[in-house]
Amino acid sequence: MDLKEVLSKLNALANPDKVVFKAEKFGISPENSLGIYHKDLKQLAKEIGKNTDLGNALFETEIYEARILCSKICNPKEVSEGQLDYWVTQFTTWEICDSFCMELIKFHELVIPKAFQWSRSPETFVKRAGLVLMAVYGFADRKADNTVFESFLPVLIRECRDERVYVKKAVNWALRQIGKRNVDLQQKAIQTAQEILKIESKSAQWIAKDALKELQSEKVNVLDYPRKIYRSKTKSS
Repeated sequence: MDLKEVLSKLNALANPDKVVFKAEKFGISPENSLGIYHKDLKQLAKEIGKNTDLGNALFETEIYEARILCSKICNPKEVSEGQLDYWVTQFTTWEICDSFCMELIKFHELVIPKAFQWSRSPETFVKRAGLVLMAVYGFADRKADNTVFESFLPVLIRECRDERVYVKKAVNWALRQIGKRNVDLQQKAIQTAQEILKIESKSAQWIAKDALKELQSEKVNVLDYPRKIYRSKTKSS
């Protein structure tokens, strides 16, 4: 498909009622939105296949759903560092931020450096992108060593005082996801949450209490990654 054909398909999927619904239910009200759900964009991305040039062209249209589609069809190996740094400054909602992090950037070779770099940004969605990468990286590299995730924990402590809703929720998400990777990281994350709980900040208190509620629950789903290590421990015991 070329750009013209993809835009024609996007316009055919457009639904103004969905624009209103997403604004009311999810607080997502970007400019130039057509009102298309992720499931429809996912199906269109499957039809297109990986096409980084087309993805870049879609992003430059400034159409909201075209930008989300970009995150689904670009090949991470073909995306430069400069492109990543440009895209992240254009994020205007948690939805597009998370889509790029989960669909594309978590597979990029610079995912860890960008997580640290962006987490220091004063801009809401740049900072959120860095924190979301810390939350989702574990699903991109299931064999990664624990030290990678342990290095994220001091960042979460540093950022836990931020009262912005999309930042504090990202800190909480990262803390919970790190803690659910394996039993050792679960204990590290619990210790981190207990440290955050001591901080006099409404945001910190919410982050810590919510994380502890899940991580200390008997029903918490610990994933045992890397499984070569943690499933072997289970079998041997």
